[in-house]
Amino acid sequence: MASIGVGATAPDFTKTTQNGDTISLSQFRGEKTVVLYFYPKDETAGCTAEACTFRDNFEDFVEAGAMVIGVSQDSDRSHKSFASHHRLPFLLVSDRDGAMQKAYGVPKAMGLLPGRVTYVIDREGTVQHVFNSLLNAKRHVREALEVVKRLAA
Repeated sequence: MASIGVGATAPDFTKTTQNGDTISLSQFRGEKTVVLYFYPKDETAGCTAEACTFRDNFEDFVEAGAMVIGVSQDSDRSHKSFASHHRLPFLLVSDRDGAMQKAYGVPKAMGLLPGRVTYVIDREGTVQHVFNSLLNAKRHVREALEVVKRLAA
């Protein structure tokens, strides 16, 4: 499974959000930078810290013209509960079959858990930044925001 790197065209996807809406990466083309972050599991310590850090910085992402989308293999129902519980203002999509993880080359942590990888995708659909770290959850947000602001300048 080859990982998608900087300079690659981000694979398109069509998924359902926690709100029941269908979204595709291509719908944001020409409109917004997309921060697509893959995480292991709703309501776990690291994933909650990461999601809440995205939440706390969400307005900065919006002001810089970005959309934040979180992806895990949890169900739409789990995502709806997770988003409600932590007041997450961004979209969460379910990748139950792992197709998005496979398309993006998100590695499994310790061979078992889905990994934690963040991609910043510009308005043309090109990956501008990739950060892969299971343990540095908050750094995903910090680095993504720096890149999004740079792209907006």
